[in-house]
Amino acid sequence: MLKSKLAIISVCFWIFAGCQQSFRATTSEQFINTQGLSGSHNGLESSEQDSKKINGSRSSTRSGFDDYEKTDLSESENPSDQENGDSDLFAQQKIDEALELCNSAQEMWEEGKIEDALSNLDDAYASIMEIETETYPEFYQQKEDVRFLISKRILEIYASRQTVANGPHNEIPLIMNNFVQDEINSLTGPERNFFIQALERSHRYRPYIISELKKAGLPEEISWLPLIESGFKLRALSSARALGLWQFIPSTGYKFGLNRDHYIDERMDPEKATLAAINYLKELHGLFGDWTTALAAYNCGEGRVLGTIRTQKINYLDNFWDLYQKLPRETARYVPRFLATLHIINNLEKYNISIEQPLSPIPYRTCEITNQVRLSDIADEIGVDAAVLQDLNPELRYAMLPDETYQLRVPEEKAELFLSKADSIKSTSSPLPQTSYITHRVGKRETLFSIAEKYKTTPEAIMDANNLGKARKLTAGRKLKIPDASDDQGTPKTAARPGKLEKTKTVQKYTVQRGDNLFAIAEKFNTTTKSIMAENKLSGTTLTVGQNLTIASGKQISPPKETVTRYKVKNGDSPLSIAKKHKISVDRLLALNHLSKKSKIFPGQNLIIQ
Repeated sequence: MLKSKLAIISVCFWIFAGCQQSFRATTSEQFINTQGLSGSHNGLESSEQDSKKINGSRSSTRSGFDDYEKTDLSESENPSDQENGDSDLFAQQKIDEALELCNSAQEMWEEGKIEDALSNLDDAYASIMEIETETYPEFYQQKEDVRFLISKRILEIYASRQTVANGPHNEIPLIMNNFVQDEINSLTGPERNFFIQALERSHRYRPYIISELKKAGLPEEISWLPLIESGFKLRALSSARALGLWQFIPSTGYKFGLNRDHYIDERMDPEKATLAAINYLKELHGLFGDWTTALAAYNCGEGRVLGTIRTQKINYLDNFWDLYQKLPRETARYVPRFLATLHIINNLEKYNISIEQPLSPIPYRTCEITNQVRLSDIADEIGVDAAVLQDLNPELRYAMLPDETYQLRVPEEKAELFLSKADSIKSTSSPLPQTSYITHRVGKRETLFSIAEKYKTTPEAIMDANNLGKARKLTAGRKLKIPDASDDQGTPKTAARPGKLEKTKTVQKYTVQRGDNLFAIAEKFNTTTKSIMAENKLSGTTLTVGQNLTIASGKQISPPKETVTRYKVKNGDSPLSIAKKHKISVDRLLALNHLSKKSKIFPGQNLIIQ
C-alpha cells in the first residue's frame, strides 16, 4: 500500500511537470477538456469525456496505421519499414493497454474501490512509460494525452476523498507498520501498568463520550483518544499547559467554548471538554479529509500541519504517513500510539491484559446553589466523601464554589437531602488561592531565561520561588519550582478589581470565503465557534462559500501595549554583534533580557531588542 502511494506521488509529480510543458506547446485541446475539478460527480463525467476524446485520437491513429499495413511492401523505399511497423504496433498496444486500465480504474472508483483504482492508474502509467518518444515520435502526443488523463483521474479520486466532511463512513484505518508495532511494544511492556490503570479509569467516562460521538456521527474509536492524551485523568497537566481529559491549551479551549476564571476551568470537566473536543475534531476532519492527519493536527495544531503540507511539492497527497517524517517527534509518535491503543484494545487476551477494578460512572443530579461554599462543607452535611464531589465537579479549581449561582453535581441518592440543607450550609469567604508550582529539572545548557520562556513566566519569579538571590548560574539536574502561569493571581471576585478592562460587544456580518472554517473565523473575530453556531442557529460545523454569518465578537479595550521586537540568536552571534546590528548599546540589550556581562547566549534563544 505504501509503495503504491509513493509510486503515485512520483507519477503525479512527473506527470504535471511533463504535461504542463507539452500542453503549452500544442493545440490538442480537442483531446482533453482541461477545466478544473468541480466535485466528484462532475469529475466522473469529465473523466468519461476525456477517455472518449483520447479514444477518438487513438482511433484516428489506428486508421492511419491500418492504411499503412495495407501498403504493399514492394512500394516501400526501405525494407526496414516492415520492422518499424511492428514497433509502431508495440507502441499502439501500450496506449491501448493504458486506456483500458484507465477505464477499469474509472469503474472501480465508481464502485468505491479507491485503492484498486489507484493501483490500475499506476499500471497504466507504467505502460505508457515503456513508449520512448525518441523511438516513436509519432506517438508523442498520444502518450502526453494519456499521461494527462492519468494525472487528472488521480486528482479526481483524491478530491472526492476531501469532499466528505465527516461521519462514520470513513472510520479510522487500523494500519499496522513498524512505528505502530514499536508503540504496541511500549504500551504492553514498560508502560503496561499505565495502560491498565488508564483502561480502568476509562470505564467511568467512555459511555458519555461514545454517546456524544454517535450523535456527532464520528467514529467510536475516538473515545480512546484520552487514553494517550491524559490516561483518562481529569487533572492531567502537560508542560505545554494543556489540561484535562482532552488536553486543551487555554486558547484552543476558549475558542471552543471552555471558560476559565479564578474559580473554574472547564477544561477539567469531562462532559464540557468532550463536546469541545468533538467540535474541534469535526473541524479538523473537514479540513484535512482523513482521520490520521486530523489527529496529528489535534496534537500539534492545524497551523503546523498545514505549514508542513505547503512545503510539499505535491500538496494534494497529504495523508499522515506522507507527512510523518516532517512533523514534530511527539506528533509523529502520537498517531502510531493511538493506532497501537486500538490494536491492543481489540486484542486484550493476546496481550494478556485484564481489567480488575474498572471505575463505574457516578449517577448524579444537577442542583442549583447560590451560596459560595466549600465542597468539603457540603460533603459533611450530606454524608459523602469530599473526593466524590470533586470527581463530579472537577472544573472547580480550588474545591470551592464561585460567588454566583452555580449548577452543582450531587450524587443522585443525596440530591434531595442536599436541596433541603443547601441554604443552611455555611458560606465561606474567598481567600486568594496560594500559588501552585510545577517542578522542573534543569537540563544541559538551560538558563533562567530559557526556562522562564518555556513556562511563560519571568526569571525573577523563578528566582523568588527558589530563593536564588543573585545567583543566576544553574547546574544540570537541579530541580526548580516554577510558578504556575495558569493561575489567576488577582483579588477574589467578591472584591472590586481596580483597573478592570471594559468589555464591548460588536455585531457584524461576514461572508464565508473559500478555505474558511468555523475555528478560523472565530479566531479572526476573537470569539468562539459555539457563539457563532448559536448566533446563526447552525446545527453543524460545515460552511458553504458565500454563506452570510452574524458575528458577535467581544473585544477588550485596553491601553495600547508597547511593541516588543525580538531576535533569534544564530550561530556566531554575540551580545556585541547583536547590539551593533540593531543599533542599541550592549548594556541596554543585557538589561532588556535580564542578562549580565558574564551570561552566555545560545543559538535559538529569543532576545528582546526594544
